[in-house]
Amino acid sequence: EFTAGLWAALTSGGTCVLTAGPHPTPARLADLVAAHGVTTLDLPTGLFELMADEHPATLARLRQVTTGGAPPSVTHLARVRRQHPRLRLVHTYGTPESGAYALGHPVDAPQPGRPVPVAGADQRCHVLDARLRPVPVGVVGELYLCGPGLADGYPGHPGGTAAVFVADPYDPAGGRMLRTGQLASRAADGTLRLHGPVAGTVLRGARIDPTEVTTVLTAHPGVRRAAVVVRTDEPGGERLVAYLVPADPPAAPTVAELRRHAAEALPEHLRPAEYAILTTLPLTPDGRLDTAALPAPAEAASAAGAAADPRVRLLRDLFAEVLDGRPVGPEDNFFRVGGHSLLAVRLVNRIRSALAVEITIRDVFQAPTPVALAERLAA
Repeated sequence: EFTAGLWAALTSGGTCVLTAGPHPTPARLADLVAAHGVTTLDLPTGLFELMADEHPATLARLRQVTTGGAPPSVTHLARVRRQHPRLRLVHTYGTPESGAYALGHPVDAPQPGRPVPVAGADQRCHVLDARLRPVPVGVVGELYLCGPGLADGYPGHPGGTAAVFVADPYDPAGGRMLRTGQLASRAADGTLRLHGPVAGTVLRGARIDPTEVTTVLTAHPGVRRAAVVVRTDEPGGERLVAYLVPADPPAAPTVAELRRHAAEALPEHLRPAEYAILTTLPLTPDGRLDTAALPAPAEAASAAGAAADPRVRLLRDLFAEVLDGRPVGPEDNFFRVGGHSLLAVRLVNRIRSALAVEITIRDVFQAPTPVALAERLAA
């Protein structure tokens, strides 16, 4: 990607301005844009979102911004599009085997909850099924890249080369295509949209796409940035965790609000089990999300004021008691952390005795977390 940036400037008669040091901060980039009259910025997704949040005036100086490397925040793209209608904003995609800019498409009118186009109808790529047949419009298949920009293979690894660089059955000249391992689909207008890796992430038997969850969470007006990851902090304890940067920290949305927001747009298995509110998302030196630096979600932070409710605390204790002492967070789903219908009957009996309320097993199925169940009982 470094050399790609150099050649883009040199072959167009431009000047390439290099950042000093391995950590290109938004403030440093803003200074460079002002000092050198920079007209084009190439930013990884995480750094683009920080620039949009912290230095929006800098973007007004530019003619073009390209961003890629991770699924972009539709909320940020839409905001930049509104604030800077003359700015050319391009969403790019590439791999080490194909170059950083194998695909690209201008961002015109991003739609909340929908993937952003990454290629037009005229760009050489295929979306194929398992038998290498083109999939219909709107159907998800695997993305294959074509054209002269592909590498020759992996030196010294013929097996890996043969698995990834395969014959292109749609090239009369007998060329090759690159199997990206990326899911994609074509829209009716021919544009290409990405949908996450082919393998995906399997959590408790269900295949999930954290990108889809992130898109929904950033659509909440109180959320500035979000990242969703699968964490395994203890054996068998895989769970979906959402890390959020609020738009207005003093008025950050509560976990209960976020849970309701997620429930309106996501099926149950895609809803995060825990939430953590951060001041910023950690980035790697090249501006991408640093998942390894994301902290383990602390219960006090992830539940905000919800855990202070004595009824929530009592329900957590009862959940844990029925689950043989396993720790239960305020947002933990009873059926995700080991519960089943027979244990739910036992839980109902414990709650009736402890709180002297009339509760049924249906209540547990419809409100399976301590927070949700406490709200249901209060109502």
